[in-house]
Amino acid sequence: MPLITDAVGNTFVQHENGQRSHYRIDDFTDPWRPKETILIQHGFARTINHWYAWVPVLSQHYRVIRRDLRGHGLSSYPKETDAVKYDYSLDTILDEIIDMLDQLGIEKVHLFGESTSGMLGEALAAKHPERLLSLVICSSPTHLPPSALEFFAFGQPDWPTACRVLGSRGWADALRLAPGTVASEDPDYQTWWLEQIAQSDGEGLAGYAEFLSKLDARPFLKDVAVPMLILAPSNSAVMSVAMMEDVASQVPGARVEVIDAFGHEIFVSGARKCQSAALQFWATILKEQQ
Repeated sequence: MPLITDAVGNTFVQHENGQRSHYRIDDFTDPWRPKETILIQHGFARTINHWYAWVPVLSQHYRVIRRDLRGHGLSSYPKETDAVKYDYSLDTILDEIIDMLDQLGIEKVHLFGESTSGMLGEALAAKHPERLLSLVICSSPTHLPPSALEFFAFGQPDWPTACRVLGSRGWADALRLAPGTVASEDPDYQTWWLEQIAQSDGEGLAGYAEFLSKLDARPFLKDVAVPMLILAPSNSAVMSVAMMEDVASQVPGARVEVIDAFGHEIFVSGARKCQSAALQFWATILKEQQ
């Protein structure tokens, strides 16, 4: 299907299931040299805009693709009025990622999955290893236990209901007040952070929350057969270093890099440490292939 660019330059992939995925490509590599591609997939409620600090660093060495998740940012989400009923399943989500790569003519990527998108990365690495050069996960659970689902519900009957009742901004504001979540206590940053999350519709987040509530990546770990780096936060409200070390113990060759930074969103609070670890990891893979 043809790629889409809207009137203000936003770029999209149209999928056969009727949904549209928003993506952005940044590439400042030497145009005459071969290049590899990094696909950054953000975590719940965030958007491609939250990765502003990564583009200048990575895009000098790699083609960088950032993609809004289903129901996030400028990506569409299923509605009752849609002509085609959406199958909100892991296979659908993974197929959409692969479809985007196919439409962009990209065979393989280094996948960077942040938070719950690390679960997508583990599943993709197990089910479609031929499409990955490597996998980096960052502050990523393998599943969301009842305690996490209750935490994200913020007093509502469940997490999806919280997204619908509070809206994206209201839900994010409740999350902001919980210690160990947002990357910075700077009020200006938090205002900007809320504005970015508010771009997503609460209903879009609710649908994805329903999907995540049932997702369990643990069965895929034994079948991850690509090089894997795990960036583990030392001060997250919902993750621990021990949890991420447990993941590494189930994936042959996986290694853990502990990032001592504020909160769960270490891709912001510990950006330089995360970037350094990831760049070294990718460089090592390339060197081993030569």
